[in-house]
Amino acid sequence: MPNWFGRDKETATPLEPHPVSGDAHLALARESLRELLDDQRVPPPVRAALAEDYQQLQLLLEKIEHGHIHIAVFGRVSVGKSALLNALLGEVKFSTSPLHGETTRAAHARWQEYDAGGVFLIDTPGINEVAGEEREQLAHEVASRSDLVLFVVDGDITDTELKALRQVKSLAQRLVLVLNKTDRYTQVDRQLLLETLRQRTTGLILSQDILTAAAQPAERIVILVDAEGHETETRRRPAPNVEELRERIWDILKVEGKTMAALNAGLFAGRFSDRLTREIIAIRHDLAEKVVRNYCLAKGVAVALNPIPIADILAAIATDAAMILHLSRVYGLPITRGEAGSLLKTISIQLVFLMGTVWAMNLVAAALKGVSLGLSTLVTAGAQGAVAWYGTYVVGKAAEQYFAQGKSWGEGGPKRVVQNILDSLDRESLLAQARDDILARLKPLL
Repeated sequence: MPNWFGRDKETATPLEPHPVSGDAHLALARESLRELLDDQRVPPPVRAALAEDYQQLQLLLEKIEHGHIHIAVFGRVSVGKSALLNALLGEVKFSTSPLHGETTRAAHARWQEYDAGGVFLIDTPGINEVAGEEREQLAHEVASRSDLVLFVVDGDITDTELKALRQVKSLAQRLVLVLNKTDRYTQVDRQLLLETLRQRTTGLILSQDILTAAAQPAERIVILVDAEGHETETRRRPAPNVEELRERIWDILKVEGKTMAALNAGLFAGRFSDRLTREIIAIRHDLAEKVVRNYCLAKGVAVALNPIPIADILAAIATDAAMILHLSRVYGLPITRGEAGSLLKTISIQLVFLMGTVWAMNLVAAALKGVSLGLSTLVTAGAQGAVAWYGTYVVGKAAEQYFAQGKSWGEGGPKRVVQNILDSLDRESLLAQARDDILARLKPLL
């Protein structure tokens, strides 16, 4: 592993790191990332939908395994972010220009100073560039994957910067606020600005992490006097002043570097897990909806074709039980046929209790609504099938919610679940759709 914390012996501050704690944190982070990457339970469609996130997860794991630390700059256009990184590096690696918004994409460079082979400095676009929503999103993504973020300002913090600072705070594990271009201010003005920044960022930035810098001081007129007393006027640019910032960064890395890397990986893994869960839920919901509608149609057609009442009942029970078994597999919570029968019984009892005879008669009437008085066998069969279709749909939605909640009815119990489903459904539209689907299937058969 590269030496993150090697420093020039003459300038090193005698701060003691916590290698055991840091190494333990990194080990846990590596284990968590590998588990997410290797989880074979994730459906292939979900992996395809999150391909870019999985790639970032892999890169993050490699970053930890190689012992790398990422430090990103963040801030408005032209506050001197690129110049600040160049000053820290001691060479020009990042493009600087008086033009508005020179940096248009994230760029990085290895920080070789003090044998820091595993530290990378990352430049990002300005947060307020014209039509810069995509660039701002890029900057936020870089911040969320960085271990330390340098938020750069060149004066009193604006409302836009303060809003962005809060956003970055929610993404980044560690923040340092840098007041750049201090060569433009008098000593008194610098102190006033620092005090104002401390007040406005209370609760966001530690006081000791608000620092000053002059990454690219403005040129000054210098009068040179030769041996004969002749004066010559010339322009010179003072050397960058970033020593205070450099020392603070190394103090932070020495004490907190490994832990920061581990916590940042944990935060990213947490956000990834949340998105993974949402994708899985969405895909399971879509698949469950298709399963329910397929069984609804199968049951509706079976009831419409079979004129024997007792056979209708047996077919309905068999179809609904099979649907419940299928839904349990969709949600990764397989159950036995006996359990499926018990679940169906629970839902059916609530349906009978909530619907009642009068409600069921209204349902049949609604299914027949709009057809001619000379009811043909086909139309009557379609209406009977539509009622069966509707009943299975309610059963399916209730069973889906039961499995989505981890085989639980929740606080309200099955009655509340079934009642909420009945209240949420557009009965007229569903019955019309069911009747049309069933008749379309019946016509070739009759």
